[in-house]
Amino acid sequence: MTRIDFELEREHVALNDLLKLAGVCGSGGMGKAIVASGEVTVDGQVELRKTAKIRGGQVVRWDGYEIFVRTAVQ
Repeated sequence: MTRIDFELEREHVALNDLLKLAGVCGSGGMGKAIVASGEVTVDGQVELRKTAKIRGGQVVRWDGYEIFVRTAVQ
């Protein structure tokens, strides 16, 4: 599993955008398709909402990637 530490600079990010920003897919549209496939989990639960709000402290997993979302230190 490839670990990615993603620093969130705002309150939340849409799940499909997170996949793009973390570098695991090429675009937000591709991120939407990946989420719709039912293969993405957030904190261990399958997430089908493409624009689910992901906040600091959550862990997103897909296809060998593990994205740890943390809030930027202000």
